[in-house]
Amino acid sequence: MRAPDLAAERALWRAGIELIAGIDEVGRGPLAGPVAAGAVVLPQLPRITGRFRWLSRVRDSKQLPPAAREELSEYIWQHAFAAAVAFVSVSAIDRIGIAEASRQAWLGAISELVVRPAHLLLDAFRLPACGLPQTAVIDGDEKIMSIACASIIAKVARDRLMAEEHASHPGYGFMTNKGYATPEHFAALDRLGPCQLHRRSFSPVREMIMPRLPL
Repeated sequence: MRAPDLAAERALWRAGIELIAGIDEVGRGPLAGPVAAGAVVLPQLPRITGRFRWLSRVRDSKQLPPAAREELSEYIWQHAFAAAVAFVSVSAIDRIGIAEASRQAWLGAISELVVRPAHLLLDAFRLPACGLPQTAVIDGDEKIMSIACASIIAKVARDRLMAEEHASHPGYGFMTNKGYATPEHFAALDRLGPCQLHRRSFSPVREMIMPRLPL
């Protein structure tokens, strides 16, 4: 398991760029629920010590168990210079596609920050619609601390939302599967059909709602 570091942030800090936002999204692949993006601006840190010692435990959100993500998310919200999460709805995903919806979530998270970043660190892809200076890094959520932090707060926020939706949409297992394509979720779809949280543009939901042609 690779540990992210502050090398990218420190290089920019040394160049006089203070406000650097790491950006990442979660929820591109599920069959149900919104896509979420996080943005995190860390304070300038010469080293990971004192009240920021918890940063040594930060990893890409996919590499952490839920309890660790929850704990680290609280630290991030408490100690980051700025942090924000934004969602893009299921209806928007179906209308504009998941790639554009993810970009819109990134833009939303950036706009929700209480400060205007001077530079963006992005996971894998650039954001052409944003005029801020930016650097895209392949596997950035595994390599760059602020991006990994963004992935954690986005993942925790989305998981909480899907757990809340469980009460309104019982039977699909959203409390545990968070909308992802698990055997439990497939069985519920076969039994109940799609609900309003399901992405109509995603297979197999798309096929389930298509009218069947007569033989």
